[in-house]
Amino acid sequence: MPKRTFWFVTGTAAGLGSSLWVQRRVKVAVERYVPEKVQERATDAARRVGPAVRDALTEGVDAMRSREAEMRAQVDQRFRRPGPDGPTGPDEAAPDRPERRAG
Repeated sequence: MPKRTFWFVTGTAAGLGSSLWVQRRVKVAVERYVPEKVQERATDAARRVGPAVRDALTEGVDAMRSREAEMRAQVDQRFRRPGPDGPTGPDEAAPDRPERRAG
């Protein structure tokens, strides 16, 4: 069992160390090779685009929820399930489903 623990800890330390090393190298490369004005423009563009992306996401979620409500209403109507406001129709089988007979 100590062997497994040793290799687990060794692997975890190696993974963490290499992740930090790569992160530091990327930061140095970006600072060295990308001019400051490009960094500022990219940051400004991200700030301008952020609200548009948020609005698009909100609109998409609203459309998804409204379509889901329509589909659920169609299913409820087809199988005559009671809706949130009570029954939507008489208690009988849907036209494409055979009625069950007792016996």
